[in-house]
Amino acid sequence: MLAKRIIPCLDVKDGQTVKGTNFVNLRHAGDPVELGKAYSEQGADELVFLDITASHEGRKTFTEMVTRVAEQVNIPFTVGGGIGALADVERLLNAGADKVSVNSAALRRPELIDEITSHFGSQVCVVAIDAYEDEHGLWTCYLNGGRIPTERSLFDWAHEAQERGAGEILFTSMNHDGVKNGFANAALRRLSDTLSIPVIASGGAGAKEHFRDTFLEGHADAALAASVFHFGEIPIPELKKYLQSEGINVRL
Repeated sequence: MLAKRIIPCLDVKDGQTVKGTNFVNLRHAGDPVELGKAYSEQGADELVFLDITASHEGRKTFTEMVTRVAEQVNIPFTVGGGIGALADVERLLNAGADKVSVNSAALRRPELIDEITSHFGSQVCVVAIDAYEDEHGLWTCYLNGGRIPTERSLFDWAHEAQERGAGEILFTSMNHDGVKNGFANAALRRLSDTLSIPVIASGGAGAKEHFRDTFLEGHADAALAASVFHFGEIPIPELKKYLQSEGINVRL
């Protein structure tokens, strides 16, 4: 059985790591280069770097900062934000990224997924989905960092992304983001049980038990979190030892 992955996420705005609640009320969390280096040394399995306002502001992710982070880490490194064309992917891979995460641009033009995977391989393409569950239990995908609702449902879009060649799905529950009361495990389980590619859980980590639950109940392949790592609430080595004691296969 493949080891479950623990992935810190650096949400970057104006060159600084930030963290919000339900995608708003952002607060500063530190220098992304220093944080990335620390997480690599602490035993994180991967690192995700998201330029969270790039799509909304219509600009490209900071290539220079990606290079600086890549120089400091020795674990797989995924970069997202403002990626809309193959030239963007090439620029970020050349800067040191191992994978790219596409979200808004892929929803607007799904063919982007086919283009990335045919040029660079499925393993390079992570499709990130920000979705919100309404009072009827329907999950709707959002664009531009959770600002604009679409007509697409979470499950339909995840399946289409897989069919187009995506290597992984990174699903963030907007309802759970920054609230720290656990991941959206029912939706995660439905995704994980019906897709053949890995699903990364995002949104809701507040305690070590939440990571355990998303692996056992949500059937997630990886769990991504931000503030619990940035603000020192859950040290990664301690989290991994706890998960191992709960019978979950992790790399120590």
